[in-house]
Amino acid sequence: MTRRVLVTGSSRGIGKAIALQLAEAGFDVTVHARSKKIETEQVVAEIKALGRKSHTLLFDVTQREQVQHLLEQDIAEHGAFYAVVLNAGLTHDAAFPALTDNDWDEVISTSLDGFYNVLKPLVMPMIRLKQGGRIVTMSSVSGVMGNRGQVNYSAAKAGLIGATKALALELAKRKITVNCVAPGLIETEMVSDEVQEHALKMIPMQRMGQVDEVAKVVKFLCSDDASYITRQVISVNGGLI
Repeated sequence: MTRRVLVTGSSRGIGKAIALQLAEAGFDVTVHARSKKIETEQVVAEIKALGRKSHTLLFDVTQREQVQHLLEQDIAEHGAFYAVVLNAGLTHDAAFPALTDNDWDEVISTSLDGFYNVLKPLVMPMIRLKQGGRIVTMSSVSGVMGNRGQVNYSAAKAGLIGATKALALELAKRKITVNCVAPGLIETEMVSDEVQEHALKMIPMQRMGQVDEVAKVVKFLCSDDASYITRQVISVNGGLI
């Protein structure tokens, strides 16, 4: 039976790489973004070129009723998801005294409300499949060790680790694994040259990571080979911590 996976925040960067790696592994992939229809359709086309089924879902992970409606509708049409990768996230970096209420609320809500809003409609259908399942959340090195100028982001990603570990305990007897991947500095369009130069001094491997190096870890965690791995945080950071 073909397995379905939803990858949130998969129109570009790490999320896109995850979507393509999972398609190569044989998954039918639902590509998600908040509003980037053109970009998501391009990813869908690349997945279909690999011989897998794919379509787009557009929603804001913080909007609970919208998320529930669209995901329930998608399951009714295409069936339950075997795997879910929660990659949607954002940053609003600033020193703590300079953070605005919106900087705090948006970052926290995207990670933590997003966790609840996306998984709540998907977990029971996954259980009813009686095939086990895979859930992978995307945290960050900031969520593991904290980072200057990212109190909001560090709090959000640390909270995601706690939620992941708790859910893993609840779903283990259902043969559904729940793990977290915590990337370090990864080469994407969001990383400035200034940040790269500063961060490279702290990375023992003296280079940034590539999106596929993160995506391949996620692909493994979604595979049958990872059936006895759950409640873990896998760091991909070149030895930073």
